[in-house]
Amino acid sequence: MGLDPRADSRQVQGDRPRRRLHRWIGNMPLTIKQRSRGGNFYLRGSIAGVSVRESTGTNDRRAAEAIRVRREAEILERVALGRSAGRTFAEAALTYLETGGEARFLGPLLEYFGPDRRLAEIDNAAVNAAAAALYPGAAASTINRQVITPIAAIENLAAEDDMRAARRFRRRRVSDARLRWLTPAEAERLLTEAEPRMRPLIAFLLGTGARAGEALALQRADLHLDTRQAFLARAEGRQTKNGFPRMVRYPARVARLLAASGLPDAGAVFRTPKGAAYKLRDAGGGQIQAAFNKARDAAKLGADVTPHTCRHTWATWFDAATGDFGQLLDLGGWRSVSTAQRYRKIAPDSLAADLAAHGWAFGRDRPEAEAAPETSSPRMRPRRA
Repeated sequence: MGLDPRADSRQVQGDRPRRRLHRWIGNMPLTIKQRSRGGNFYLRGSIAGVSVRESTGTNDRRAAEAIRVRREAEILERVALGRSAGRTFAEAALTYLETGGEARFLGPLLEYFGPDRRLAEIDNAAVNAAAAALYPGAAASTINRQVITPIAAIENLAAEDDMRAARRFRRRRVSDARLRWLTPAEAERLLTEAEPRMRPLIAFLLGTGARAGEALALQRADLHLDTRQAFLARAEGRQTKNGFPRMVRYPARVARLLAASGLPDAGAVFRTPKGAAYKLRDAGGGQIQAAFNKARDAAKLGADVTPHTCRHTWATWFDAATGDFGQLLDLGGWRSVSTAQRYRKIAPDSLAADLAAHGWAFGRDRPEAEAAPETSSPRMRPRRA
C-alpha cells in the first residue's frame, strides 16, 4: 500500500513548529552559572530571540536548574501561543499603569503575586487567597475595593489588548446597613471637637462629598466663595478618582468657615499644622487620619467613622434635602448609578428639617440666613437656627 503524498505533506507541515522549537532550544539553551562560590546562580542564553540574563535567586544548583527549565518553557510557550500565554500579572499591571490606570491598592497585590505569577492563573480562587492573605477579617467592601476592583481593571485591559479572554470576578455582597453616615447632631459633635485647622476641612467634606484626597489637592484658584463652588480636578500630575473632574457646591455654612480660616492667596487650600501643602498620595486621605481620629474619639463616635464616612454622609444628606438624584450623581462624581445608590442611605423623613436646623442648606439658591452661625473660638458649640 503506497503512502499518500498529501499525508506526508501534512505530517511535514505539522512537524515544522515542533522542529522549530527544538531548534531554538538546541541552538542556545539557557545555562546556569555562579559568579562566585556560594553565590546565586544566574541564567544566561537566548531562546527564540529572547535574551535572558537574570538571577535565579538561589545558590542551590538543583533549584536553579528547575528555574532554568521553567523559564525556557515559559519563553517557548509565549512564542508559540502568543504573548498573552505567558503574560504575568506584574507585566499586565505595568501596562495598566502606563495607560493611566490607578495605582491605588496595587502595591500589596504586586508584592503578593510576585513577578512570575501568570495573569491566566489568577482566577476567583486566587483572588480569594490574596484577600485572605492581605486583608484577613476585612469587610466585604474593603475586599471589593482593594482586591477585586484593581485586579478586574487589569484583567479588563488585558482582554482589550487581546492578552487573554476576559474573566469575571465574584464581588462580595455588601450590606448597605453597615455603611456608616453621620446624623447632623453627630456631625456637630465632630466639628466641635476638631482642631481649628481641621474644622473647615471636615465641613468641606461633609458639605461637598469630596473624597479626602480631592479636598487635599484643592487649589485656591479653584475655590469660589462667591458662588459657593469648588472645582475638583488634576493637581500635581494626579487626577480625581476615575479621572472625572467636576464642579461641586457647598452650603453657606461651609463658605463662612472657609472664609474665616485665613485662606492662602494661592496654592493648596488645606494645609498641614506647619502651613505646608499636604503631600498627595495615590490613596489620598491618610495624611489627616490622626487628626480626624482624635476629633472622632473626643466626639465619642465609633471607630467605623473615617474621613470617607463624610462622603457617605453627604450623599445621604443631599438626597434627603433635595431629592435630586441626577445632581447627586453629577456632584458626587460617580459614573455608576448603582454606586451612587449605595452611598445614599435610608434616612428618616425628618432628616431634611434636621439638616436645615443645623445650617446644612444644600439648595442652589437657599438664603444665607438658613445656615447656622459659626464661632471663631477653638471650641465651637452646636447651635440651632
